[in-house]
Amino acid sequence: QVQLVESGGGLVQAGGSLRLSCAASGRTFSSYTMGWFRQAPGKEREFVAAINWSGANTYYADSVKGRFTISRDNAKNTVYLQMNSLKPEDTAVYYCAEDRSSYSRASAGPFSGNGYWGQGTQVTVSS
Repeated sequence: QVQLVESGGGLVQAGGSLRLSCAASGRTFSSYTMGWFRQAPGKEREFVAAINWSGANTYYADSVKGRFTISRDNAKNTVYLQMNSLKPEDTAVYYCAEDRSSYSRASAGPFSGNGYWGQGTQVTVSS
């Protein structure tokens, strides 16, 4: 069974940091761009960050650029999202996803998230 499982969410004060992980199982995702979306209550899901298959190229939403860093470890079939300088507006459920149309693609964006998705992990930033 193919699964993406996020972890690392929680409650943090504004200005703090969290590191999300997305562990894949069931098949390798090392040839595909992986990324993160988030959805806050009452808002549409929005793109956060993506990383190409090799980890050489990344792509960020303007709202997180300079604060969040996406990385991956293909040997562990895991993608990470390091979130620093968190703001209350970063509060959301964070989902990792795969871009199935991105096989060995050099660029990381735009990111479609048209493959497997995880179940999400809650991030809450208090003011």
